[in-house]
Amino acid sequence: MAPAVIHLEDIRKSYITGKQALPVLKGVSLEIRKNEYVALMGPSGSGKSTLMNILGCLDTPTGGRYVLSGQDVSQMEENDLATVRNKQIGFVFQQFNLMPRLTAWENVAVPLIYAGIALPERKERAMAMLEKVGLSERAKHKPNELSGGQSQRVAIARALINNPSLILADEPTGNLDTKTSIEIMDIFGSLQATGNTVVLVTHEEDIAAHAHRVVRLRDGVIESDRVNERIIV
Repeated sequence: MAPAVIHLEDIRKSYITGKQALPVLKGVSLEIRKNEYVALMGPSGSGKSTLMNILGCLDTPTGGRYVLSGQDVSQMEENDLATVRNKQIGFVFQQFNLMPRLTAWENVAVPLIYAGIALPERKERAMAMLEKVGLSERAKHKPNELSGGQSQRVAIARALINNPSLILADEPTGNLDTKTSIEIMDIFGSLQATGNTVVLVTHEEDIAAHAHRVVRLRDGVIESDRVNERIIV
């Protein structure tokens, strides 16, 4: 059996509003293994965004344990979490989050700057990653010269550049048309097929249908966790 990339034990998260604690996650236990492709779903207010932030080490739980690739990150300080994020997690966001003044390859190479990689190697690795997502011919173009689908390909290449143990995609097709969404989902499918672990946060059933497993949240707990018998490929 493949090792666990994500291991959650009774994860709870509350936010203080005035004098009251507002519980958002109420005891989430979940295990995701290497090379799994999981869609995380739930209605507004279900806690999926909060859970996504915890999975991405953007936030820490109020209670419970989160072990990422064998390392307990539940109560880490921000500096340590930042290191984990840069080395272990590749993020893909709905808004792409590209830097407007940088070219495509420069955007892809940004995480390598924080990793202390020299410029020649940064460019070489960024170009190789753009090739992987089918966008090497647009390497010198800036974000305003790219379509939405091309921008998301750049964001995926950036997410992969440090060879993370986890790719976390938050509504990655939310700003894209249907045809482009299918193309982007094909990329995630090919990433999983070549050994990557992918967790996709979405509210769209047709997007979740590409994943091999669908976890549904409601009211801060896991409502269901099922293997997808009808995977769209």
